[in-house]
Amino acid sequence: MEEQPGLSDQYRTASPWPLLVAVGFALSEVGVFLGVFPVAVGGILLLGASVAGILAESGYARRPWRTLAALGGGFTVLGAIVVATQVSPSSVDLLGIVGDPNGITGRGLAIAVAGVMLVVAGGVSQAAGRNRGL
Repeated sequence: MEEQPGLSDQYRTASPWPLLVAVGFALSEVGVFLGVFPVAVGGILLLGASVAGILAESGYARRPWRTLAALGGGFTVLGAIVVATQVSPSSVDLLGIVGDPNGITGRGLAIAVAGVMLVVAGGVSQAAGRNRGL
């Protein structure tokens, strides 16, 4: 009889990514829907990073950096669309929008800021890996 039937040495028994995806998704939802900027940005960052990590671990992506940048680009576009639907094009005051956003505009800004941060993280990591020969 085997001590642990069904388990093999070639497979890891657990991965941290599914838990991080779930926590990132929950935090991003709470932050965006309740309008809490730091929680929304942190949740989206955790969600994007953990999705990129799980795709790299499962073999769907060779390196997570391009996936991270692509997810960030998607979040940036989504956030920009949300902000654009709430701001009048004739009276665009960027400092006024960022300084005192209304509810939906603030939520769109949180999504866009997190997206830009993911794009920058993916790009910097890709460049650093290329410089080290990874």
